[in-house]
Amino acid sequence: MIALNIEYLDKLRLAKKRRRYADVTPASLATIPTEWRDLLVQWLRLGGNSRWETLIKKAGLANKTTAETLLDWLLNNGWAVVDEARKHGDWWPYRVELREQKTLRQQLGLPDNDEVALQWQRLRAVLQAESENIAPLLTALSALDSMPTSRAIARAMLVRSLLAWSADERVGTYRDFSLFARAATKEISQTEWVWLDAHFDLAEFNIERHTPLLYISADLHLQTTRGDIHLDVMPDFAALTPATIKSIQTANSTVTSWMLVENRTSFERVARNRQANEGVIWLPGYPPNWWKDAITHLINVAPAPAKVACDPDPAGIAIALSVINLWCDAGQVARAWQMDVVGLQNIPNKKSLSEFDQQQLAGLLKQDLPAELKYLADYMFANQQKGEQEGYL
Repeated sequence: MIALNIEYLDKLRLAKKRRRYADVTPASLATIPTEWRDLLVQWLRLGGNSRWETLIKKAGLANKTTAETLLDWLLNNGWAVVDEARKHGDWWPYRVELREQKTLRQQLGLPDNDEVALQWQRLRAVLQAESENIAPLLTALSALDSMPTSRAIARAMLVRSLLAWSADERVGTYRDFSLFARAATKEISQTEWVWLDAHFDLAEFNIERHTPLLYISADLHLQTTRGDIHLDVMPDFAALTPATIKSIQTANSTVTSWMLVENRTSFERVARNRQANEGVIWLPGYPPNWWKDAITHLINVAPAPAKVACDPDPAGIAIALSVINLWCDAGQVARAWQMDVVGLQNIPNKKSLSEFDQQQLAGLLKQDLPAELKYLADYMFANQQKGEQEGYL
């Protein structure tokens, strides 16, 4: 039996705290049970210097005996220093420090902390360079800096995959991105998805929970590579995937005016009440690339001027501008619709502009806005008010 060194941590006549350890070369971990190895990995990931209460909690009540047996083995075989407190006439552990952690990690097949830190520094430098072109990266980097290194690396690798996905101009679902990033469709945890959603507009990267859909209502007869699609028989509206739209070769159309409506409820209302010569398309906020590509193709096969209706707020003006520019790039005319001062004045539940609204509006007012949007922007700036499209459309 190995004799343990004992150091008393207070000078009282009857000491209440002590530290125990074995002054021996740590034993090999090669023959320890698998459940010990798994639990030791979890303990090491907590930092290697933890309260015993924390280690027991990590093990779970069902494995309390296993945890106690493992602690005794680690103590007697040179891997642990245990601080104990006297309670009810006996000694009980309250803190455990794992020794020789670099060697311990090697024997457990875990990466060395110094190597992990170096990997994070290199990865962060790459992302820092990218942040000059992608504003949300700055916020994401700040969040990563406050995380444990291993977790920061895992999420930084997801961000790099996100950038690579965008560079390749890929389009797909959450599962498609998971397959791209980690070679399996369900390898990104829900917590990681929440973090990505909080820092990036995934729709802007053409990543949707399900296959993205273009909602449209129009008297169109589409000829595709796989056959014909008769949108004119739909009583309200249809939903087409990007692949379906890409397959359209020609269109027989009576559409002389396209209407693009941002709010989903307003879109459905307008779609059900449109005239035969009108086509209505749902505009999903700041339009993602897949939507822009689909619309560009649709304009080519069924060209017509457009009217764009968004919320009467700074974001709505910015969104409307992006769509108007899309039509202009295709050689077609587009203008804002139902986005005027009278409409905003008549909304019963107007809201005050936030600080971000004011900053965005100031930037918009420096641009050469179409007349109707310039009047709306000036009114909002003067009255510090905004509204929602549902209030009048």
